[in-house]
Amino acid sequence: MTALLWLRRDLRRGDHPALLAARDAADDGTVCVLFVVDPYLWERGGPVRRAWLAASLQAAQEDFDGRLVVRHGDPAKVVPAVAKEVEAGSVHVTREVTPSGRRRDQKVQDALADKDVEWVETGTPYAVGPGLVRNGSGDPYKVYTPFHRAWREHGWPEPAAYPRSLDLVDVDSHQKALDMLDTALREDDLPQMPEAGEKAALARWRDFRDEALDDYDGDRDKPAVDGTSRLSAYLKIGAIHPRTILADLADKRSQGAQTFEQEIAWREFYGDVLAENPRSAWHDLRDALPGMRYDEPQDAIQAWKDGRTGYPIVDAGMRQLREVGWMHNRVRMITASFLTKDLHVWWPTGARWFLDRLVDGDIASNNHGWQWVAGTGTDASPYFRVFNPVTQGEKFDPSGDYVRRWVPELRHLSGKSAHQPWKADDGYDHDYPQPIVDHAEERKEALSRYDAARR
Repeated sequence: MTALLWLRRDLRRGDHPALLAARDAADDGTVCVLFVVDPYLWERGGPVRRAWLAASLQAAQEDFDGRLVVRHGDPAKVVPAVAKEVEAGSVHVTREVTPSGRRRDQKVQDALADKDVEWVETGTPYAVGPGLVRNGSGDPYKVYTPFHRAWREHGWPEPAAYPRSLDLVDVDSHQKALDMLDTALREDDLPQMPEAGEKAALARWRDFRDEALDDYDGDRDKPAVDGTSRLSAYLKIGAIHPRTILADLADKRSQGAQTFEQEIAWREFYGDVLAENPRSAWHDLRDALPGMRYDEPQDAIQAWKDGRTGYPIVDAGMRQLREVGWMHNRVRMITASFLTKDLHVWWPTGARWFLDRLVDGDIASNNHGWQWVAGTGTDASPYFRVFNPVTQGEKFDPSGDYVRRWVPELRHLSGKSAHQPWKADDGYDHDYPQPIVDHAEERKEALSRYDAARR
């Protein structure tokens, strides 16, 4: 009897425990590999995420010898229908841990149970599945540092074997689904996305590992330097598994390698937090600021989105986001602080915009990262810690190269003078906007609101 593998956030062939489980469960080793374009998620995904998914599915089609079946519709109807079509006795998945994913999977599981089709979950998108790392009392960790220690002590398995030969069922995809994917790749205003797929992900990892990993600890905070892995988009879609990366890190002893492992642990931590606190996807994780007063300055929010706040490092980051669907992590913190502390906007507004524009938009990492800055999340940066966009820019982009790359109106300013155009006689000769707010005044206002909320 055939086994059905339903792909979601695991668009790869290698290091794929659920794929191996499906192959082993089939009487003759025959597997049907399925992806369902869910209209509910598709419409809410935004053009950038849709395009990245479409590109990743096209690459996965090659990985699965042209036999990846793509269907359109409600998974609770489509998955049982395909299981019946190919006479599958079991449906195999990588266990989902997001709130919406778990709700969806429960509906599919119930529908399959009615048809006596077995539901099998194997592995997760994380090296250590959410819920497995616990403190001495058996409770989940609320702070990153002790989580990281326990996570390392818990350990993770070696990467799963690569299935070089697979007997894949060849059944038709829905033309509607294929047309939707094709249309997604031709949307207007799409960023310049990286090459998609498992092969591209592995190539990027090898290049970073061999050329930049050892310097990661020093270079990761320099937005003008290509010092980060740029693997987040591939991890998001499952083109590479973190376990694959960690296996290569096992024999690395540099400070850069240790710091990079810690960044992977941050991703795992946020996945664990979301699994334990589903409401934190769009609400404050900690009720530390229940009476905080927020604003909704639509013109200022739009200026922030457009990269026209008048603060060069903020504008450079927002324009990088629009152009390439990615932003340097240090600049993500700076831009998030500006929206939440200088404009006094509640963090979900920014989190939604990032998810709409990022190719690596992962709800656990993105939304809890926003809460870290806003002061309502785990390991929360206190609300009274307000990033100064000028000093942050001068510290992490001292040459001004990052600003000049993304803000052409300031390319005539040399060195760090690009961070303070108001000090140059010709700073505004090329139509760069004046600051939309006075940072010093808004910092005072943020502190005042914080004190009022605490009281």
